[in-house]
Amino acid sequence: MSETSADTTAGQVDVVLMKAGRTKIRYPAEVVADDGTVVTVRAPWAADGVRDFGFVRFEPGDVFTEHYWRDRWYAVKEVRTSTGVLKGWYCDVTRPAVRDGSTLTVEDLDLDLWCSADGRTVLRLDEDEFAESGLAERDPEAASKALSALDELEGLARGGEPLAPASALHDAP
Repeated sequence: MSETSADTTAGQVDVVLMKAGRTKIRYPAEVVADDGTVVTVRAPWAADGVRDFGFVRFEPGDVFTEHYWRDRWYAVKEVRTSTGVLKGWYCDVTRPAVRDGSTLTVEDLDLDLWCSADGRTVLRLDEDEFAESGLAERDPEAASKALSALDELEGLARGGEPLAPASALHDAP
């Protein structure tokens, strides 16, 4: 059975986030679901210590339920405290995800979006990094898809639409 079949929900994967051709971070995650299009995994905050963005803090104990699409140019990460309180959704604009056995790889394209749990705060992030990355010159088609993905995410968030697949939300801690 192929890795894109619906029978690949058990076990763990290593999530590998690439940026500019290098591994930015790699961490183990539990596979929650894989329907052949969307891979949903759950993992604790993978970085060392606290990361305070000003609008949200990611810290040890936080749990991320992450949704990676094989046919979309973004990933959506639902962020909860260790007690299950929803902080919000951190969305990475990426190339479509690739799952190869026990590895799930995505390429970060610098653009991000934050949507708070109450939906009142929706922030486009890192547009300066995206401009400086040179992607628009190196790969104009990918740059266009990345910007369209950010616009799509922002439209969903501002319209009160779910950012993640509803079926996976029922499994949230």
